[in-house]
Amino acid sequence: MVALYLVSSEEAVGKTTIGAGVGKHLLGEGKKVGFLKPIIADKKPVGSENDAVFMKQVLALTEPVDSLCPLISGERNLADGIREAYIEVSQNKDVIIVEGRCGQSSDDNLSKTSYEIAGALKAKVVMVEGYSNGLSAAKFISGYKGFGENLLGVVLNKVPKSRLKRVCDEITSRFSEAELSILGVLPDDRMLFTFTVGELADYIQGEILNNAEKSVELVENIMVGAMSVDSGLDYFGRKANKLVVARDDRPDMQMAALETLTRCLVISGSTGPIDYVRYKAEDRGIPLIITKSDTSTIVQSIEDALEKARFSQEKKLVKLAEILEQHLDFQAIYSGLGLAK
Repeated sequence: MVALYLVSSEEAVGKTTIGAGVGKHLLGEGKKVGFLKPIIADKKPVGSENDAVFMKQVLALTEPVDSLCPLISGERNLADGIREAYIEVSQNKDVIIVEGRCGQSSDDNLSKTSYEIAGALKAKVVMVEGYSNGLSAAKFISGYKGFGENLLGVVLNKVPKSRLKRVCDEITSRFSEAELSILGVLPDDRMLFTFTVGELADYIQGEILNNAEKSVELVENIMVGAMSVDSGLDYFGRKANKLVVARDDRPDMQMAALETLTRCLVISGSTGPIDYVRYKAEDRGIPLIITKSDTSTIVQSIEDALEKARFSQEKKLVKLAEILEQHLDFQAIYSGLGLAK
């Protein structure tokens, strides 16, 4: 049995996404996979168990969420607490995927904690970093070196597709000079961090009027009403699986959107849709969402939600697997874990 410790120096860079993808890949290779995300604090922050809930579903785990995401308070010896939590989730497993944080320097408290966890579990470590302009190996070397020989390498995530090749060449060279292995440079794909129709309704405080069973469908694109009916059909036809935002005084725009491949239609204002729009939406199986907010407020709410969006739907796993097969060095990871592939 071996622990794969996914660590990042910042939040929301994609550790759970990569953990889910690697976990599913391991399952496909016939390995038994577990998960552990210890919370080192006196009490659990709100939402801290969300990733564990998701990984429990993805990996079909039987352990309770409290075991997958245990609270380890400062009153306990950290190494003992981590080992105890690890033993609880590792029965009959080949690999345990562990999530954690570290700082950007070796003397940071987060870094010291992550080093202790890695040491207690004899874990193999993969650093996950989000792409940003001016990213350099020097920024992270200090924080990485505390893992010593247990560090397998670095995965750079959320790289804009337009910069992918250049970043691959430049970053790989820089990190190699610092004797750090690049295990993957992963493109930013909004499909992995989009939301469902139901989540959208919650974000904009809207009400789903019909076809509620479609609330689990994923929204891939966002479009706002066009200027004229003629341009509307052409405009809305450019993107599929989209949400369309249209004012309540523009039933012509609403009808144009319903003629195209639309996931849901959001109608802003206090009036709501006319009967003909309702009938058309019902016939096409397209959910209507009404909200009293104006269009600009709706769009801002959606943009805010996208910035905070997390990888949390199993439907995205197929796309994730495709990305990882192309851009992640599974051979190096398996070799580092001592697993045959």
